[in-house]
Amino acid sequence: MYKRELTRKIIPSLRQNPAVAILGPRQVGKTTLALGIAKDRPATYLDLENPEDFQKLNDPAQYLGLHADKLVILDEIQRYPDLFMSLRGIIDARRREGRGNGCFLVLGSASNELLKQSAESLAGRIHYCELTGLNPFEIERPEGEPLQKLWMRGGFPDSYAASSDQASHAWRQNFVRTYSERDIPQLGPRIPATTLLRFWTMLAHAQGELLNASKLASALGVKSVTVSRYLDLMVDLLLVRRLQPWHGNVKKRLVKSPKTYVRDSGIVHALLQIPGYEALLGHPVRGKSWEGFVIETIHSALPYGVQTYFYRTSAGAEIDLVLEFGLDDCWAVEIKASRTPALEKGFHMACNDLNVKEKFVVYTGDDKFPASHDSTILSLPHFIGELRKRIG
Repeated sequence: MYKRELTRKIIPSLRQNPAVAILGPRQVGKTTLALGIAKDRPATYLDLENPEDFQKLNDPAQYLGLHADKLVILDEIQRYPDLFMSLRGIIDARRREGRGNGCFLVLGSASNELLKQSAESLAGRIHYCELTGLNPFEIERPEGEPLQKLWMRGGFPDSYAASSDQASHAWRQNFVRTYSERDIPQLGPRIPATTLLRFWTMLAHAQGELLNASKLASALGVKSVTVSRYLDLMVDLLLVRRLQPWHGNVKKRLVKSPKTYVRDSGIVHALLQIPGYEALLGHPVRGKSWEGFVIETIHSALPYGVQTYFYRTSAGAEIDLVLEFGLDDCWAVEIKASRTPALEKGFHMACNDLNVKEKFVVYTGDDKFPASHDSTILSLPHFIGELRKRIG
């Protein structure tokens, strides 16, 4: 069992809110995390995909009233969207009795419908937490051991812990097939599984590239608006990240299209049929795969309110990731899948455009050392350490 860092956010949130939602894709570890939290307090667990547990909530008020003194964990809550209205009544009644917080921990494979239902019914009563894949600080890794296993296999616990690269690859291929054929059709609009798989694979081929909806639409034989709908769904399900371009006024011609990333690096490799680390080293996606892996790890460590963008101008100035902590307070992060990274002129131009406070280059090595133009080259764990010092 892994010590998930999100636990440190969820426990205080339960003290401050009647309900806390843990959102994330299937198999990312939501249930394991929730049951770990429940070990330290009276709790009851219901899996709403289990017909017996689902039936217990035929009369939600009556059943939940029997467990008023417990933390109630409701798993796969998107299966029962009407339950949110019942939870609202129960929470408000308990609030009037002076015991409103820490009542419910709801788990969901995030979807637009789930967020819409909870936002409308539980506004002001629910706090959202997103559980991402494993990060470098949640795995047992001897000091100095490279991150290549986590990067190659991705952050889904069963994939990372598989007995071999072959077993991990097979797990991820099965995950993709199951999501395409069963899970996504249950959570969103009806999309043919073969079309969805082709779209997902195209996004993996275009990892970290500017979104070209017209090109994707042409390849799929659909309209651009349909591609946008597919992408919205994948973003809602936390399977794809849409990184927006920085849009401030710097009197430059800025790129306006977002970049897209399949969020889990292991899923990228499964979609592209990359079975192991040696095959990855010679694959064209290697650099963008590392870029996406670093970006996801950084996002998992960011507190609420820090904005993220990329920066690119028509003149060639570019930053892979901009962290905006506040007005005129930005960090520039360049990401290099190399042990001997070289900084390009466009990076320094972009840093001057934005007047960034700090300049970092995250590379695949293990050290931390200064580079030209007041920048720092460092490993991903070292960067997360710098970030934690910055945010306290």
